[in-house]
Order: sequence, then structure tokens, then C-alpha cells
Amino acid sequence: MPAAQQWIALLGRPDTPADGVGDYCTFLGRGLARHGVELNIVRVNWGENGWPRALGQLSRDAKDWRDGWAILQYTALGWSRRGFPVGAVAALEVLRRRGVRCAVVFHDPGRQSGDARWFRAIRGACQDWVVRGLYRRAARNIFADRLETIPWLPQDRAKAAFIPIGANIPAPAADAGRGVGSNGRPMTVAVFCLSEAPNVHREIGDISFAMRSVAEREGERKLRLVLLGRGTAEANGEVAQAFEGAAVDVVNVGLCSAEEASQTLAQSDIMLCVRGKLFPRRGSAIAGIACGLPIVAYEGPMDIFPLGEAGIRLVPYGDRRALAEALAQVLLDRELQERLRAKSLRAYEQYFSWDVIAREFVRTLQEERPGA
Repeated sequence: MPAAQQWIALLGRPDTPADGVGDYCTFLGRGLARHGVELNIVRVNWGENGWPRALGQLSRDAKDWRDGWAILQYTALGWSRRGFPVGAVAALEVLRRRGVRCAVVFHDPGRQSGDARWFRAIRGACQDWVVRGLYRRAARNIFADRLETIPWLPQDRAKAAFIPIGANIPAPAADAGRGVGSNGRPMTVAVFCLSEAPNVHREIGDISFAMRSVAEREGERKLRLVLLGRGTAEANGEVAQAFEGAAVDVVNVGLCSAEEASQTLAQSDIMLCVRGKLFPRRGSAIAGIACGLPIVAYEGPMDIFPLGEAGIRLVPYGDRRALAEALAQVLLDRELQERLRAKSLRAYEQYFSWDVIAREFVRTLQEERPGA
């Protein structure tokens, strides 16, 4: 058997309390291993060591990487504390001078929001310069959004490829079971992750309104809400207050392992997504798709391919009544629920499984492209 190819996933500082990009690389590495590629995760520890020492160490390490690919994972805050990620360009330039073939995965292809207008404008201009500089310097550029939706890309896109992200949880076992109300168990709605303040207040209000509406319609039928993932433990007190007196059993799992998250979602009937408008890189929704869940969410951009291929019901953003009505329709109509579940499972197998994603990485980085 031929020796495995050696690739490097190059990351900046980890996010806390959960590191989505690190999880992405871990699951991608497992998929690539089935295609004869060993992916080694390397961090540029600029936060601990400072930029000069971190780049010096990177230069020393990179002398052994010329036979494979180094794939820089770009997020603005992975390469800067305040969102000025010029260090990502410096790291890529170090690799190029060492003769390493470089690719970039753009987890954040656009500007960050928030902060004062003047600061946001300056930071946005810096980020525009960084993403264009990375694109120009890299031999391959990979995006989790369709290329047509990224306004700053040049017309010649020979160096660019669209590869969806996968779920940062393992697909559940076939016998993981569901929280199906027809078996005498409560009808279960899952919410995976909540935002930080102030957005979390709106999200909890929307969830409470929708769940109370379904509970009032059903009367004696059991209804359960399960919250898990980032931000849910911190919001426990506000959640308890929002559901006080409601005929809903609330379970707050909090931050848990990927395996526990997979099992919890697999035992649910439906996922509710209210963290803003749905977009193609919404990791919580992709986790639900991996577990075969129908999803009710707020509609976002017109083009959410391939997320839109799953069993998703979209309602106008901020319309609580429409959200409650869609939740009731999917939750109470078993036939509709099963059709949406089947769509989610098909979408997972076609677009979001790590085996499919790894195969696309191998194809993208190994084929010769004119002009690339």
C-alpha cells in the first residue's frame, strides 16, 4: 500500500469555549484518511508567543512540508484579537518562501459586523485587503459559499472551488432512536446553540412564543424543548423564566461532547433555528441535517444551496407567528415530518458527509487547472 500523503491544516488561535474550525479540521482529517491523505493540524501560536517567534517557528516547521499541501484556515478572529488578520497573510508568505504549496479555506469570506461604524469601516477595509491578498497568494482557494455569492472574487475563478462544510458532530448510529411522540414519549424540539447578548434575548423570546403556541394547541399532549451547545448553559436562567408556567418540559444540556450532541439531536423530532437568518455556513443546521432532522428556520439569502436541499421550512425573519405555525405543521403532521426527514438524510449523503467533502478536497487540490 502506498504511503499516505502528508497535508497540513494551519490554524491560528483556537476559539472558546468551542472551536468550530478545529473541529472542522478534525472531521476533515478523518474523511481524508479514507482517501489516502494524512492531515496534521498545526497552530501558529501568535497569541502565546507573539508574531515574530510564531512566524519563526512556522518557517522552521515548513521546511518539511514541501511534498504536500498546507491549508490555511481563515477566520478574522483566528488571526487577530480585534479582527485585523494581517498575520494570516504573513503566515502564508512564510510558507510560499519555503516552497510549500498553499491553499486557503475561507470560513469567513466577508466582513465582520458589530462595533462602532467608524471602527467597523476601518476593520472591514483591512479584512477586504487580507482576503484578497490570501486569494492572490494561494494556489487553491476553497469556499463554503457558492462562488457566485462572493462579490469580491475576480472574474477568473480558476483558483477557487466551492466545497460545503460538514457537521462538527458524528452522524448518529442507525439505532440512536428518536423522541417520537407516537411512542408515548414527548414530541421533542431541539435548539442547537444560542447567541450572546443582546441577540440571545430575542432568540429565547422567539423560541418561547413558538413552543407555547404549539403547547396551547395540543393541550394534554407532551411537548419537550432540548437546548444544547454553545451559549445555552449561560442562558439557563433566562430560559427558565421565559418558560415559567408553560406546558413544556425544558431540558438544558449545555455545552457537551460531539458524540453527546449527536445522540441528543438524533432523539429529537425537529430542529428550531432562530439565530438570525439561515445561511449556507450555519453549522448548527448542518448538524441537524446530519441527524436527519426537519428544520424550521428564519429565511436568509435567496441562494442557500445546498442547505436548501434538506428538509427545511423557512419563514420570514422575525415573524414569530409564522415561526409558530411552521413548527406546529411539521411537528404535528407525521407524514410531512417523515418527508422532510428523508430530504435531510439525502442532502447529508449527497453534500454534507465528510467522505464526500474529503473527496472534493482531494480532487480540488490534485487536479491541474489552467491559470491556477
